[in-house]
Amino acid sequence: MHRPTRSILALVPLAWLAAGCVTIQTLGARRQPLVETLVLGESGPKVLLLDIDNIISEIDLEGPLGIGGVESTVARVREQLDKAKEDDAVEALLLRINSPGGGVTASDVVYHEILAFKKEREVPVVAQMMGMATSGGYYVAMASDWIQAHPTTVTGSIGVISAGINLSGLMEQHGVANQTITGGAFKDAGSPLRPMTPDERAYLQGVVDDMHARFRSVVKQGRPALSEPQVLALSDGRVYTATQALEHGLVDAIGYLTDAVDEVERRVDAPEVRVVSYHREREWRSNIYSTAPAAPRSHADLAQALGLDRGPAFLYLWWPGGLAR
Repeated sequence: MHRPTRSILALVPLAWLAAGCVTIQTLGARRQPLVETLVLGESGPKVLLLDIDNIISEIDLEGPLGIGGVESTVARVREQLDKAKEDDAVEALLLRINSPGGGVTASDVVYHEILAFKKEREVPVVAQMMGMATSGGYYVAMASDWIQAHPTTVTGSIGVISAGINLSGLMEQHGVANQTITGGAFKDAGSPLRPMTPDERAYLQGVVDDMHARFRSVVKQGRPALSEPQVLALSDGRVYTATQALEHGLVDAIGYLTDAVDEVERRVDAPEVRVVSYHREREWRSNIYSTAPAAPRSHADLAQALGLDRGPAFLYLWWPGGLAR
């Protein structure tokens, strides 16, 4: 190809940009407003399909060079619920949960926002678990009145994790010494630069145990038929299949998303409902299985979404080995 031809072709993308054919949206730019799309049904009360998808985070995920990105779960859920509050035709929420969990605070905020909407609007909330509804994903489900697992759902993982490593041996091999100065005996507890003392481990374990206790209290509130000893026994961090979860009383039924829609119809006493989804203009929605914005694409993205790139974090998350890769 001749050089002049290559030069002309190189100008084509710039011409598109100049003509307004290509829109690049940075994370800091004003996002497009949410629009409503009917994804199931033709008549009856309106039901909002609310996605709790991917990592539950309170931190926006930036795209390469600051272009694109994914807003946090907390911000997204709050914006959708605010829009639903303005529409008196919305008579129920259908949660579609497909998440391994996420941050302790982010999971609790999403749970609180859904619970507050339910109480304010006095509407039923039905949860449908998809492939995964573990840890923080299960925590959020506790805001619902009725929970259904997909036949292949993995759920549970009622526990807390705070990942950490000890690099002191590696540092010693390379002649690197820890010179951290602290004011307070526990100020650098859990530091990767030195071994943890027994007192520090006991102190941090107490923090994790307190967060674990809150998780159990949320489960007890959301599953009142379970006794406290039952909740305690089920809260050792293990995951359960759909069948196991049903046997233990962690869910109410096993079925498909359309079965969950049938349950909503029973709860609003209507032969049919209109299921709607709120989304940005450029996010395609054609049916009840259309997905939410993309998940973190790498372990660096995962660390950013969970705030691990900013320091230690306490997590309601089931991701075996994922944080160590």
